[in-house]
Amino acid sequence: MAKTMFDKIWDAHEVGDGLIYIDLHLVHEVTSPQAFDGLRLENRAVRRPDKTIATADHNVPTDGTPAAH
Repeated sequence: MAKTMFDKIWDAHEVGDGLIYIDLHLVHEVTSPQAFDGLRLENRAVRRPDKTIATADHNVPTDGTPAAH
């Protein structure tokens, strides 16, 4: 039986029964500030900042409206 794309990706990253390894952490401008505030309140650090990628994702117009500067 052919595997779905989900199954292929899952199989490539599964390291145990139902346990996958996430190799990158994507953050964006909508919920990341609250997450970092939570880390600060608990005196915790980002575990692997070298594996964190940030992007402006949700506040970029896609309908031709000029972005605010």
